[in-house]
Amino acid sequence: MSVIDLVDTRTMETRLLEQFVAVAAEGTVTRAAERLWAAQSTVSAGIASLERSLGVRLFDRTGRRLVLTAAGEDLLPHARAVLGSLERMRDLATVDDADLRGRVRLGIFTSMDVVDLTGVVRRFRRRHPLVAVELMTSPSGTTGLVQDLVAGRLDLAYTGLPSVPPGVVVEPLRELPFRVYTAADHPLAARPSVSLAELAGEPFVDTAHGFGNRLILDAAFERLGLRRRVVAEMNDMPAVIRFASAGLGVGVVPDPGVRYDGAVLELEDEVEPLRIGLAMRSDTEPNRATRTLARDVVAARVG
Repeated sequence: MSVIDLVDTRTMETRLLEQFVAVAAEGTVTRAAERLWAAQSTVSAGIASLERSLGVRLFDRTGRRLVLTAAGEDLLPHARAVLGSLERMRDLATVDDADLRGRVRLGIFTSMDVVDLTGVVRRFRRRHPLVAVELMTSPSGTTGLVQDLVAGRLDLAYTGLPSVPPGVVVEPLRELPFRVYTAADHPLAARPSVSLAELAGEPFVDTAHGFGNRLILDAAFERLGLRRRVVAEMNDMPAVIRFASAGLGVGVVPDPGVRYDGAVLELEDEVEPLRIGLAMRSDTEPNRATRTLARDVVAARVG
C-alpha cells in the first residue's frame, strides 16, 4: 500500500495540511509559523499530529533545516491539491465580489512606487473587507520575490527580471531608463552624458546581487568586455542614488523618480530599461481575491 492510500481526508484537518505545506516551503518551523501567523509550538504540534495520523515521518532534520522524507515528497503535491480544491470551492461558493474572502500575499519593492499601491490597497480593502492583503519584501530583490512566488510563499510579485522561470506570467507596469548619478563635484558632473567605458575605472555604488537592475547592468558590462569595482551594495535604488550623490562612488541605476542632491547624466550606451511587471503563477489557478487585486494593480499603472 502506498503512503498516499493512508490519507483519510474525512478526518484530516485542513490546518494540518497548511502547516505541512508551509514547513515544506520554508524549511523551518520558525519561518512557517511566521508565514501562518501561528506559534511555533502550534506548528510543531501540528506536524507531529499529522505524522501520527499518517503513520509516517514527513521531515528529517539537516542542521537547522527540515527536509522532506521520501514519504513527505510523495504526499506534498497531494496536500497542495487538497488545499487548492478547497480554495476553488470557496471561490465558487462566493456569488458577490463583496463576499470575497481569504488572503493575498503581494511581493513589493521597498522604496520605489511602481503604481499608487497605497491607494490600490486602500480601495481594495474597502470593497473586500474579508480579504487580508499582506505586503512582503525580499532582501535579494526581484530575484527573491520571484523565487518566493514560484515556491508558493507569494501570490503576486513585482518583478524586474530580464526573464522569468517557466510557469510565471508577467503583466507590464512600468519601464525605467538607466541614468548615471554622481556627486555634484565629480569630474564628470558637468557633462550631459557619459559611456560605460568611461565609468569602468570608477568605484560603483549599486544594488545587491539578485536585483533586476543589477542583472541588466552586469550583463551590459559583460557584453562590452568591461570590468568594474562595486564598493557598496544597497537594498534599494534610492539608497544607491543617495550614496552616489554623497561621493561614495558613481551609481548607474534606473531613474526611480526620487530627489537627488548630486548630478545626473544620460547614459550613452544602449542599455535595456528596467521593465517592471506584476508576476503571477500560470501553473496554478489563483483564487478570485488574487485575480481581483492583480486587476486593480494593473489598472493603476501610468501610461
